[in-house]
Amino acid sequence: MHIQKVNEISGAQILIESIKAESVELIFGYPGGAVLPIYDVLYDANIRHILTRHEQGAIHAAEGYARISGRPGVVIATSGPGATNLITGLANAMMDSTPLVVFTGQVGTATIGTDAFQEADIIGLTMPVTKHNYQVRDARDIPRIVKEAFHIATTGRPGPVVIDLPRDIVQTKTKKNEEKVLYLPGYQPTYEPNQGQIEKLINAIKRSKKPVILSGGGVLISRAAKELTNFADKYKIPVVTTLLGLGTFPASHDLFLGMGGMHGTFAANSAMFECDLLISIGARFDDRLTCNTNSFAKNAVIVHIDIDPAEIGKIIKTDIPIVGDAKRALNSLLNANFEYECNKDWLDNLMSKKSNYPLWYTEEDNLLRPQRVVETIHKYSDENTIVASDVGQNQMFAAQFYKHDFPHKWVSSGGLGTMGFGLPSAIGAQFADPEATVIAILGDGGFQMTIQELGVIQEYGLPLKIFILNNNALGMVRQWQESFYNKRYSNSLLESQPNFSKVAEAYGIHSMTINNSNNVEAEIQLALAYKGPIVVDCRVTQYEKVLPMVPPGRGINEMEGIANEADNYSNSIK
Repeated sequence: MHIQKVNEISGAQILIESIKAESVELIFGYPGGAVLPIYDVLYDANIRHILTRHEQGAIHAAEGYARISGRPGVVIATSGPGATNLITGLANAMMDSTPLVVFTGQVGTATIGTDAFQEADIIGLTMPVTKHNYQVRDARDIPRIVKEAFHIATTGRPGPVVIDLPRDIVQTKTKKNEEKVLYLPGYQPTYEPNQGQIEKLINAIKRSKKPVILSGGGVLISRAAKELTNFADKYKIPVVTTLLGLGTFPASHDLFLGMGGMHGTFAANSAMFECDLLISIGARFDDRLTCNTNSFAKNAVIVHIDIDPAEIGKIIKTDIPIVGDAKRALNSLLNANFEYECNKDWLDNLMSKKSNYPLWYTEEDNLLRPQRVVETIHKYSDENTIVASDVGQNQMFAAQFYKHDFPHKWVSSGGLGTMGFGLPSAIGAQFADPEATVIAILGDGGFQMTIQELGVIQEYGLPLKIFILNNNALGMVRQWQESFYNKRYSNSLLESQPNFSKVAEAYGIHSMTINNSNNVEAEIQLALAYKGPIVVDCRVTQYEKVLPMVPPGRGINEMEGIANEADNYSNSIK
C-alpha cells in the first residue's frame, strides 16, 4: 500500500499555488484529458476561470485582458489540438508584444515522441512564436519555472511564454521546492537609456527644421502616453502614430497628424516623407507603416527608441539608436529642459495638409456607410469606452474614424492581422475593466470565425456592444481584388450569410439591425444605452473602400484616394 509522505503534494497543486503566488486573478481556458489533474485542483482554488468555447477564443481573450489591464493574460489548454489551437494567438501576442503565460497539457513523459493520443510537439511548434518556452520534467521545478515565465513575459519587450506540462508530472506527488530565486544571467533587458545617446537626440532636435514623432505601441506598454504628450507639447513637435500606437497621443490634439502608413492620413504620411528628423518611440517600422522603405523618411535623421535592440536598424537604417524604456527616455528628454521650438513654417504646412486633405467618405443617398457607423459610435462614446476591432476594413475604419483620445482604450491585432481576434479580445477587455463600455467593431467575416464566444458573453452577462459592419463580403480582400485583380471577386463575396440577429437571440443576447442611414444616430444611441449585451447588424454598402491607400510597392508619398479625389471616387461606384 502506498503511503503519501508528509508534505508531499501533486505537481498540479504546486502549479496552482505557483500561479496564485503571481497574483493571478483570472484564467482563460478549455479543459481536456491531459490537464484534468490541473482542473481538479482548480475546482477548489480561489482563481476565477473563464471557460471559452474554443482555445483560440481563450488566448485572444487573454490578449484583450492583458492589453487593457497591463497584467499578463493566463491560459490553460489541453495537449494536442488544444495546444495547437493556441498557436495563432501566440504568434499574434509575439508580434504585438502582449504578455501571456500559457500552460499546455502534454502526454506522459514515457510516451512523448511516440505519436501518442493527442500528442503534439508543442515546444517545437511554439518556439518561433514565443518569447520563451519550457517543458517541465520534474514537478519540483514548477515554482521556479512559473516565476521565471511571468518575469520573462512581463519584462523588457513583453511577449508570450509557454509552459508544457506532461500529465505524469502534474500527477506526481513530491515535496514542494520553495526555492524560487530568479537567476537569468542571459536575460537582462535594458531599461535606462544611454545618456550620451539622449544628448545626441537633443542636439539633433536643436538642428532640426522639420521634426516629427512616430509613436508606437511601446509607448502604451511603458505607460508613457502622458510623457509623450508633455514632450510633444513642450517643443511643439507634431505626432504620427502607428495602428497600435493609437491613443498614445490624443487624436483631438492640434499636433496630431493621424495614423501613418498604408491607410494613414495624407498629413501623417507627408510628415514622415518630408521630415528632416524622425523620432520613433516604441514602433518597429513594419511594412504597413513604411510601405516602400526606399522612399521612407529618406532625407531624415532617424532616431529609434526601443526596449528591444533587435528591432533597431532591422528595417530602417538608424542614425541615433537608443535602447531603453520609452517612459524613461521621454523623462530624460523632459528633464533636460533644452531650448527649442518647432519651425512655424513646418507646422503650418502640416496643419494645412491636415485641414485640406482629411479622411472622407461620400453620403449621397440613404445607404449605410461603415465610416458613418464608426463616426457615430465615437460621437456617443466617452473616456470610459474601450474599442476592440477585428481585422480587415472594419479595423481600418475603426482606426480612421473613431478618434482615439485616450490610452489603453484600443485593442486590435496589428502585426499578424488575425481575423477572429475582435470578439474574444473584447471579452477579455471587459473582464479587465468591468465598469467600462466595451465596443467590438467587427466584420461579418471575422465575426463568424469566433462567433461561438457569444456563449461566454451570455453566460457571464458581459454588457458588450457588438457592431457588425456587415457588407456580405471579405471587405479588404474584395477591395484588393477590385483594385489590383481586375474586379475578379474570387471567393470574397459572401453569398450565404446567417441572420446575425437570430444567431444572437439563440444565445439569449438582444439584437438590432440597421439597414440604412436614415435613423442611424438614434439607433446607435439606443444600442449603446442598452443595459446588457447587444449585437447590432449594420447592413453597410458592399463596395466601400478604405481610403486613402498606398498601393503595394509604392512609397508613402504616393497615396491614392485622398480627399481631393472624392468626386472621382463617387462617380466610379455609381
